[in-house]
Amino acid sequence: MTDTSSTEPTFAPPKKLAIIWIVFGLIGLIAAFALVIEKLHVLENPGDALSCDLNVFISCKSVMASWQSHILGFPNPIIGLMGFTIPIAVGFATLAGARMHEWFYRAMVAGFGMAFVFVLWLSTQSIFVINVLCPYCMVAWFGTIPLFWHTLLWAINQDIIEAPISWTNFLDAAYKRSWLLSAITEVLIAVVIAIHFWDSWPNTFRALFHF
Repeated sequence: MTDTSSTEPTFAPPKKLAIIWIVFGLIGLIAAFALVIEKLHVLENPGDALSCDLNVFISCKSVMASWQSHILGFPNPIIGLMGFTIPIAVGFATLAGARMHEWFYRAMVAGFGMAFVFVLWLSTQSIFVINVLCPYCMVAWFGTIPLFWHTLLWAINQDIIEAPISWTNFLDAAYKRSWLLSAITEVLIAVVIAIHFWDSWPNTFRALFHF
């Protein structure tokens, strides 16, 4: 029998991408860990306010009480604790010289893609349905979005993910501006938040700065 694994191409992502995996993986992991700590605090002290409870529309505790916060039957941050460790580990392995087969990076793109869709769903639920913002959740969103765009566009650029030839020029330009797509996505969410909660911001700023 032929050992096909030895003939399959392997890829070495650029160090810049490895650093992105590590940095934004850590950002998401810290946010998920903070949410787990706060969840444990709520379970032990149901009547206490949390460190991220600022007012009626900026409150981790209110979001934690919703069904959307445990969509799989357990707290969503547990998914984050598991998921965000992957880019961190792969990032350090890449810096150490690891090369993976294309199926591995396809799996990463698929995982980040599901996380990206999950973030979009959670953000719309938080803004329009629950009507409350969770600061630590938003930090996790901030970590997820660049992981998705940078990994997807790199995989397309390396032909790990196939795309129509007619899109080549556009995708090449998008790959060189991966930060722009990440920033646009995050700015759009921020704009939606600012507009939807427009009437609530003055009282929030008064409470924060005591004026």
